[in-house]
Amino acid sequence: QVQLVESGGGLVQAGGSLRLSCAASGNIVSINIMGWYRQAPGKQRELVATIVSSVITNYADSVKGRFTISRDNAKNTMYLQMNSLKPEDTAVYYCNAKRVSPYVMNYWGQGTQVTVSS
Repeated sequence: QVQLVESGGGLVQAGGSLRLSCAASGNIVSINIMGWYRQAPGKQRELVATIVSSVITNYADSVKGRFTISRDNAKNTMYLQMNSLKPEDTAVYYCNAKRVSPYVMNYWGQGTQVTVSS
């Protein structure tokens, strides 16, 4: 089992910045991919960014150049630095950890609200 706890959400004006954190505990060595997802009201949950082995990153086109995902293995914590925030970034942001062997298993945090005002 893996437990994930997000923090760092809040209310910010358009153009501002926030940094989300995801603290992981439990059987972390089994995790292959970590990432951030978000879900806006009335919309499906969507991928924001993923990180593998602390160096291989992938971003949704909508956040490229504005968001940066990183991972501190010593602290078992993943981050999402969000700059130049836009009102359309408003959503609940979820931390995800994925194990792919021996079968795919996804773990989710409880989510943290990010609200960007115009």
